Amino acid sequence: MKKVLLKIGGMTCSACSSGLEKFLNKQDGIESASVNLVMNNANIQYDEEKLNLEQIEKFVEKAGFESLGIDSFQKEEKKQNNQKYKLIALGVLAVITLYISMGHMVGLPAIPYLDMHENPINFAVILLILSLLACIFGWDILKNGYKNLIHKSPNMDTLVGLGVLSSILYSLYGTIMIIKGNHDYVNNLYYESAVIIIFFIKIGKYVENRNKDKTKEAISQLMMITPKHATMLRDGEQVQVTIDEIEKGDIVVCKPGEKIAVDGEIIDGVTHIDESFITGESMPVKKEKGKKVIAGSINYEGTIEYKAEKIGKESTVSEIVKLVVEATSTKAPIAKIADKISGYFVPVIMLIALVSGLVWLIINHDISFAINVLISVLVVACPCSLGLATPLSIVIASGESSKKGILIKNSESLENAHKVKTIVFDKTGTLTKGKLTLSKMYNYTKNVVDNKKENNRLNSLSDEDILKITASIEAKSEHPIARGIVQEAKERKIEIERVRKFENLAGLGVTAEYNGEKYFIGNKKLMEQNNIIFDTNFSIDKDEEELQKEGNSLLFVAKDNKLIALLGVNDNVKENAKDVISKLKARNINVVMLTGDNEKTAKSIADLIGIDNVIAGVMPKDKAETIENLKKNNELVMMCGDGINDSVSLVKADIGVSVGSGTDVAMDSSDIVLMNNDLEKIVELIDISKKTIRNIKQNLFWAFFYNLCMLPIAIGIFSSFGIIINPMMASIAMTISSITVTLNSLRLKGVIRKIK
Repeated sequence: MKKVLLKIGGMTCSACSSGLEKFLNKQDGIESASVNLVMNNANIQYDEEKLNLEQIEKFVEKAGFESLGIDSFQKEEKKQNNQKYKLIALGVLAVITLYISMGHMVGLPAIPYLDMHENPINFAVILLILSLLACIFGWDILKNGYKNLIHKSPNMDTLVGLGVLSSILYSLYGTIMIIKGNHDYVNNLYYESAVIIIFFIKIGKYVENRNKDKTKEAISQLMMITPKHATMLRDGEQVQVTIDEIEKGDIVVCKPGEKIAVDGEIIDGVTHIDESFITGESMPVKKEKGKKVIAGSINYEGTIEYKAEKIGKESTVSEIVKLVVEATSTKAPIAKIADKISGYFVPVIMLIALVSGLVWLIINHDISFAINVLISVLVVACPCSLGLATPLSIVIASGESSKKGILIKNSESLENAHKVKTIVFDKTGTLTKGKLTLSKMYNYTKNVVDNKKENNRLNSLSDEDILKITASIEAKSEHPIARGIVQEAKERKIEIERVRKFENLAGLGVTAEYNGEKYFIGNKKLMEQNNIIFDTNFSIDKDEEELQKEGNSLLFVAKDNKLIALLGVNDNVKENAKDVISKLKARNINVVMLTGDNEKTAKSIADLIGIDNVIAGVMPKDKAETIENLKKNNELVMMCGDGINDSVSLVKADIGVSVGSGTDVAMDSSDIVLMNNDLEKIVELIDISKKTIRNIKQNLFWAFFYNLCMLPIAIGIFSSFGIIINPMMASIAMTISSITVTLNSLRLKGVIRKIK
């Protein structure tokens, strides 16, 4: 299966997006398609053996829309000024139309030769001309409406187009009758309704487009975060180049106050760098030789040289933009409900409008009133606000979350995060800092005596020898304990040597050959499975218990079939872990620690931070099984881990959260990536989810509220009480509905920024 994100042209409302989505999902070879109205794109997964990109684009065109190619996530260059001038011209046209048609009602002087009573033909013809000019301004609406009707996916433009067309056709009939001499029809012209409907729909679209651009502001800022130029070393000289000229392996120079141009690794210099736009961490991070730097981050003080590693679409920023855009293109369950409703909404409204008009025509034989009802129903019930209700909020929440260092990869996780009842934490690297240090070593070779050769020690190894062997083997592992051992060796300036036949044993440890001899390094289960002999001359059980009491993780080292050392590796609990656990408990969330470490060590850490439920000594495959068991209560389970050792359990959880993944943002195993090690972000994630869903529900309420209030009035149910609206008022009401929803969505931006 292959994925593609296409930019789509011609979508105006939720009926457009849902219609295109349904059409694409019916096509053979397309596994799934999700269409986003706000981002104007379609996220399509397809079988590349059955389809190619060209065929998919033809499907889009067949559905009545335009494929603008693969979405490059670049900021859309809207011709806002041009739109503004067209809107002003249309406004002038609308004012002139209203003056001619209705000016006499408010006592305004009549224009010579255009008085409706003295010159009815001139009056009717000039209004016809003005309405046709308005149709030119609104041609895109009329064309889209007709096109979608032909393709059996009527949308908002279809309703507006039918309303405008009905007004003009009935008025045109009236004009013909006036020319024939029946001047009574001068009171039954609806040209001004057609003009005003187009004018207010255009105002609504203009405001809507501007507000949609504002919702994508966070994504646009990410795309613009990297500098356009950089300083590069060429033949020992500093040269100014554009970002596009930098290639992998080039040496780039960054001076104080400048931005890092591309992802890379420092080869010279020391500085502090602000990475807050990626990680959400406000404090500058110390960077020195060997440390990674991220494009777009700001260099505070020192001049550094770094080797370019990830450029263009491979960079961290590009990956984040891609994932945020893809997240906004996925459908949250609440959005699917709104899409389903809007899919049926337009045809139902067309039927209601037609039936209402016919019923009134039968009741009072007034064709003018019947036409008024038909047009008003078509215009007032446009589902534009309904289509914007969910995607606007999702786009804002995803963009603002990314600025806080919370990368949400699908909107379903965003919707469900606040419903979580159980959060499972991995211990090492999640609740603890993951920077383990060697705290104590028990060397069981120092006092081993060969009974045949009295006073001669057998295979005696120094502490330094054992650390050298252990570090050389662990250097090939990515486990946090392994990194701690290797770091200890480096700090003691112990040389790391090559080993042979290295093998990583998931959940147990590692094995390898060092200088021709086989070593086993790992937990007690590894020793038991390989029948390692524990020398009874030593109080190994006592040593083990002592290390566990001090909160150490244990590392057994065996040579061939004999235990030669026991290492205690310590890890510090994160400063805010206790506070975060307390906040989660206050939200009635069950917190569980799930770790492969021994029970005593895990329990001591859990007691320190306030976790009551501890599941220890668990293999990676058993972690996933534990998650499945927790899910059996039909409660949502969130798993928080480092995204490497916990990949299976992250996938099994309802929501997988990868904590402290640094620049590895493309990880497939998690639904949400926290770009730093701050556990507080989990609490923020839950609060963002809650606020976003509340905002969506408010939007849906306002979208339905306007329709529920205005539709009965437009139908004419309250006409006997003198309460009725005309098409002009209907277009104003529809515009207000869309503006209300977009403004409420924009309010979410400030709400999320206040969450801490």
